[in-house]
Amino acid sequence: MGQYAGLLLDSIVSGVLVGGFYAAMAVGISIAFGMLGISNIAHPALILLGSFIAYVLNSQFGLDPILVGLLATVPFYFLGTLLYTAYEFAFERRGTQLIRGLAFFFGLLFITEVGLQLIFGVDYRLVEAPYIGPSYNIGPVSLPVRMLIPFLASVLLLVGLQIFFARTFTGRAIMAVAQDKFALQLMGAAPVRIKRIAFGLSTATASLAGAFLIILQPVEPSMGRDYIGRIFAICVLGGIGSLPGTFIAAVIVGVAESITATFYGPSWSPAIAFGFLLIALVVRPAGLFGRA
Repeated sequence: MGQYAGLLLDSIVSGVLVGGFYAAMAVGISIAFGMLGISNIAHPALILLGSFIAYVLNSQFGLDPILVGLLATVPFYFLGTLLYTAYEFAFERRGTQLIRGLAFFFGLLFITEVGLQLIFGVDYRLVEAPYIGPSYNIGPVSLPVRMLIPFLASVLLLVGLQIFFARTFTGRAIMAVAQDKFALQLMGAAPVRIKRIAFGLSTATASLAGAFLIILQPVEPSMGRDYIGRIFAICVLGGIGSLPGTFIAAVIVGVAESITATFYGPSWSPAIAFGFLLIALVVRPAGLFGRA
């Protein structure tokens, strides 16, 4: 009985830490999909791009992966603004963003993936950092530092974004742009400019999430597809556009996957996110923190 209790506690702690990482992956989708109505299914591929940038600068120059992720947020932000400019010009102006816009991001997903495969091949790549090996042991619970640091950094990321959205004019404009463009214009804000900033922020989070990913595990170019369904499910479960909801939903999914993998095997864990999604859609379609 004591052994099972220890396994359960350890799997819960591990699930919470992994959930923090899931939140960092999902926050970009929460902004793009939840606040702007843009189904950016290429976001996981951009996360992998961030992982490989961290890999190159770590292996060639010895830079810390998280430092690389922070520095790369600036070029990723401008990449996001360029992507939204192309998306708005080609699809939103013509009212064809629903299907053709989705195809645009499908194409971006595969172009990014194939480009990474041509450059790096299909082998798994990893990084080196002093915190990847050590762990803190608190009683029966083990806290790997390589999981603890991304969790804490993810919390800081979400708290910082939540403060930005709640306390600044631009942040409040981003939250309002999908609800009432006309009212936003009366306040002196240009909806297209606000959306461009928001999508830039959404894309910038991918560089940090990519750094976290390669710290947690080795990466290869096609593995981003494994996370598409999971992070969309987290966004819907937490409530479309709700950052606190995204974090809580990510932790719930992380804990559920960890417990399932510990006691029933890892092959069952991918179905957990979709199981919670189906239950949420039946019981509370708006999600945990969504508006009913």
